[in-house]
Amino acid sequence: MSLRDLGRYRRELGLTRKRRFIALLKRFPAVFEIVEEGVYSLRFRLTPEADRVYLEELKARNEMEGLLVIKLRKLLMMSLEKRILLEKIAHLRTDFGLPLEFRDTICQRYPQYFKVVQTGRGPALELTHWDPELAISAAEISEEENQAREIEERNLIIDRPPKFNRVKLPKGLNLSKGEMRRISKFREIPYISPYSDFSALKAGTPEKEKHACAVIHEMLSFCVEKRTLVDHLTHFREEFRFSQQLRGMLIRHPDMFYVSLKGERDSVFLREAYRNSQLIEKDRLLIIKEKLRSLVAVPRYPKRGAPRIDRVNGDEAEGADSEEGEERGEVEDEEWSDVDNLMTDEDEDDDEDEDNWSDEDDETPPDFDDGGGDLSLGISKQVEKSRNNEDKALVPMFPDGRPRERW
Repeated sequence: MSLRDLGRYRRELGLTRKRRFIALLKRFPAVFEIVEEGVYSLRFRLTPEADRVYLEELKARNEMEGLLVIKLRKLLMMSLEKRILLEKIAHLRTDFGLPLEFRDTICQRYPQYFKVVQTGRGPALELTHWDPELAISAAEISEEENQAREIEERNLIIDRPPKFNRVKLPKGLNLSKGEMRRISKFREIPYISPYSDFSALKAGTPEKEKHACAVIHEMLSFCVEKRTLVDHLTHFREEFRFSQQLRGMLIRHPDMFYVSLKGERDSVFLREAYRNSQLIEKDRLLIIKEKLRSLVAVPRYPKRGAPRIDRVNGDEAEGADSEEGEERGEVEDEEWSDVDNLMTDEDEDDDEDEDNWSDEDDETPPDFDDGGGDLSLGISKQVEKSRNNEDKALVPMFPDGRPRERW
């Protein structure tokens, strides 16, 4: 693709201010490469590594389309009226792993499961077929597996029920006796499936909170990283009858959910899906995302002493100093300087600030003054020795070293 054509997609890329695209592309050498075709004609393309990751993602999304359809069907089956606005589903598009154009692809290809209907508030996705085999939550499947595992681990001669209800908490979670008592009492309430009819449940009751926790647990199990923003869940208050204090309800159940306060908006994690801050089972899309992240993290100039990887032959070369990288960067800037001046606008100098994608701040220049002294011009030893000899008075001598008499 040419750099000129790339300028048409500034708004889609989120680039509101005037910036140099070539400086942005150069910052990610493992993802993009720039080629010159003709005079002042620059094109960019994906590197072979990035192209392989892209093709792997396409293949994974095509193979996972059936799983995405099941996620949408189960989401509609949990709702009150079996209908959810597409605008609300779009908030969970990235978390569920749905494609960007899911409204025109997945929602239209399977009329036997759901269909798009027009409502007074916009288009909505409506369930057309109820499948009782799908009405089994991830919590129920996990509970059956845990019970079978505990029976195998116990291996007791006399199998008797425990005398006290023990609450297993994640490592590092310390609760008071009152909180432990409240969690134990909440667990004694019979499990309410998120796919059951909850129209008769009254708001503010423990049973309604039990159902809300089951719904959020099921929605988090649909997510690629088993987490989402709390704000995304608040959009479904009407469909699932969530309380206005949804964030407070999540905090009241630290054994099931972990609410992170980092960032501008709070995130909620499914605790049982993590072990030591790492996902137990990673989704295919998440593995592909990590591969792309490793390519993005490749620096333009390797640090001093870091091994240099030859991406063509796959060999590792030592001794890629930062001085060599700086010289290479200067040559590149000289090659593209005319083209950059052609592509930049006249008012670009007025928009220079700390957010500009300039090549000057990518790496700090090396410290050439190792001695710590004053900078002085170097003089060769031979010239300096000859100057010292000229300052001394010349004495005539014989070849054997005896002084000669002056005339």
